[in-house]
Amino acid sequence: MNRNLWRAATEIGFIIFLFYSNLLMGEFTHSGAGRGGGLVPAIEDIFTGVNFAIAVIAALIGYVVVEFLRKRL
Repeated sequence: MNRNLWRAATEIGFIIFLFYSNLLMGEFTHSGAGRGGGLVPAIEDIFTGVNFAIAVIAALIGYVVVEFLRKRL
């Protein structure tokens, strides 16, 4: 893979990581599954197909916006 693809994959992966870490923190600070059941139910609650689709779409949009701003500034 060339350098630009590695950078894109890294940035998109980081955005997805931040998305899931935010969801997991929400499970423990609000009335989610993590508050009463622990880590395993919280992880089962956040790793769904819908959440993954949202994370990927948000990561792609974020990557496009950051690249646009990087080239403009």
